[in-house]
Amino acid sequence: MIALRRAADRGVMRNAWLDARFTFSFASYRDPAYPGYSDLLVLNDDVVAPGGGFAPHSHTDIEAISYVLEGEVEHRDSVGNVARMRPGDVQRMTAGSGITHSEMNASMTHLEHHLQFWIAPAVRGLPPGYEQRSFPQADKRGRLRLVVSPDGRDGSLSVHQDMRLHATIVQDDPVEYAPPTGRRTYLHVARGAASVNGRALGEADGAFIEGEQLLFLMGAPEAEILIFDLR
Repeated sequence: MIALRRAADRGVMRNAWLDARFTFSFASYRDPAYPGYSDLLVLNDDVVAPGGGFAPHSHTDIEAISYVLEGEVEHRDSVGNVARMRPGDVQRMTAGSGITHSEMNASMTHLEHHLQFWIAPAVRGLPPGYEQRSFPQADKRGRLRLVVSPDGRDGSLSVHQDMRLHATIVQDDPVEYAPPTGRRTYLHVARGAASVNGRALGEADGAFIEGEQLLFLMGAPEAEILIFDLR
């Protein structure tokens, strides 16, 4: 089963500094058909104007993963972490028992574009935490690169849930992915156009996938694709 979630059908929020798209219900956007998928609670696609951003705000009991596509994001939090994220960088923030953070466009002249995913943690009330790694394009081109996992294997970020996130850049040759038996898969096209088992996907389209033994991913002509392996 492959069910598509088209980019144009997602929730929309715009203000003076933010142009956001919501794959699942978030903030004032509510769609009972899309409350989340397994432990994937949120998949937001945020374009932030120069000098704009998310001022300090608080979270509890989520694993927030940020994936930068363009520009530069400055992160600050109440645990004392200060960092900048650029394309190829991925961040995991454990809100746990409570954390306050901000995410600002670090540039006064260029927009920034990032994806953010919220994962439900397996355990509530964890100590707040932060981790950031860089995954160069060369590591993703023509192959699956593990970006997030429960145990941080192969240089991936660790997350407090039984989920994994793979990234790939598909161009000349197909990339194959075999979903583990009994698991759910969510696929998101971060950039470009793609196809999965012959189903065409545009930029920012997604797909809910269950019961497929093998996925053949193609770029048209190139695509950066994220694959969520979920319970």
